[in-house]
Amino acid sequence: MRLAVLQFTHETVTFLPNDTTRDDFIYPGSPAAGDALLATDPKGYMGGFVQVAREYDGVALVGITSPLWPRTGTASGWITADAYAHFLGRMISELRATGPFDGVYLALHGAMAVRGVPRPEADIARQVRAAVGDAAVLVGTFDLHGNEDQAFLDHADLAFAVKYFPHYDGHLQGQRAARMLVRAVRGDYRPAHRTLKVPILSPTAVQWTGATPWADLVQRALVWEAREPDVFVNVFFGFPWGDAPDGGMTVQAITNGDPDLADRVARDVADFAWRQRRSLLEATRIHTIADGVRLARAAVAEGAVPVVLADHSDRSGRATWLLGEILRQGLTRTLVATVASPAVLAAAREIAVGDPFDAPVGGGGDPSAGDPVRITGTVLRVVAAPEPGVAGSGGGGGTWICVAFGGGNVLVLSPQLAQIVDPEELWRLGLEPADFDVVAIKSRVHFRRGFDDSGYARTILLVEPPEPFLGTVRLGHLPYAQMRAADFYPYGDPPGPVPSDR
Repeated sequence: MRLAVLQFTHETVTFLPNDTTRDDFIYPGSPAAGDALLATDPKGYMGGFVQVAREYDGVALVGITSPLWPRTGTASGWITADAYAHFLGRMISELRATGPFDGVYLALHGAMAVRGVPRPEADIARQVRAAVGDAAVLVGTFDLHGNEDQAFLDHADLAFAVKYFPHYDGHLQGQRAARMLVRAVRGDYRPAHRTLKVPILSPTAVQWTGATPWADLVQRALVWEAREPDVFVNVFFGFPWGDAPDGGMTVQAITNGDPDLADRVARDVADFAWRQRRSLLEATRIHTIADGVRLARAAVAEGAVPVVLADHSDRSGRATWLLGEILRQGLTRTLVATVASPAVLAAAREIAVGDPFDAPVGGGGDPSAGDPVRITGTVLRVVAAPEPGVAGSGGGGGTWICVAFGGGNVLVLSPQLAQIVDPEELWRLGLEPADFDVVAIKSRVHFRRGFDDSGYARTILLVEPPEPFLGTVRLGHLPYAQMRAADFYPYGDPPGPVPSDR
């Protein structure tokens, strides 16, 4: 049994002004091919898929040359038509040249956005299908933030999306993809699926699955998977910062040759989500940045430390609203990580530990970043950050510097947006946990993996500026062109779940 393995992933913030280009996908280790591709993301989708696929005798995996995540991470906009055509064209040519294949594994995301291609993941499946033929089995793995509808499964056979946010189960979904791909190739599993769109448009900051009601929605899907053998349920929460015709929530149910059961399962989970729509959107308290800093000061005074201040709304990494408010309110013993300042870092090639620092940081690019903020202090650390394909990478490579700027405060500067997921990423910079009462980061929910679920933080505050900037939870202010906010709850009055047959 010969199985081809491909990857093409990005979570595209289409409202950012900087396109994602061909060069953004090219860096040491990317593109990857053969065993190098199979060795990427060992704790995630790819690692799970490869582990289980290699447990079967007579299964050969062929790693097709694939780009890894772009070095810009999630801090870049539309993928250019050139980049998409270049990499996908290369993959399709390699599939044709090295075939035939009995099956194909597609490591995808679901929120990729390409100029001129309305549904990129479905288009990838369409082109792969044309290259390998109708007899091959196609399976994909997805982030739950995919903007998906029926289109992918019009060309592919199976899809598996993570269920948790933070995404703890990527490895598990990769394992499932391998197991079910082998079974389908052998004829032991005949996929039948049903897809329903649920017209709810929700910001990612409220989608934490560690508490009700999002945990209840996940549990509803898990119960169906437990009670009915060979049933799999995907709940795509959607990615509202990708302007896509298939945006919003989606439920998929996949069964072994039983379309009626697939319909019943999908309808139940979709209807459950619709009944919970108000509580889903009210799940997380969002503060203004000024209120969040005041609450952080109060928590410090009460001893409820460490405090995490998470600016969920910063999509470029350059935003200075939180840094500026920390300075205005005189917050001390605070670690700010990170503010993206590529120009400052580029100009500071010869900077060394102990040097004085005096420069405007962050800001610019788009209004949501605000104005640069001048920081005067001393350089504490100069660190080479890992490249974006390296496990545990928080910021896509380059040089980071740490600057002490009074009152026990430290600012970390990075070349681009860095979502700090685990406090260990900060301590590896040479900083000491005991030196800080407050950690201010740029993250939506992923940070809960290391700061909340680990028991690290006693106080967690999510904040955003009062203006409805790019990353706001007030999604009705975003300039959608491929969809209308009014077609979704809470910005309109849609009728509820509808079939997604295209």
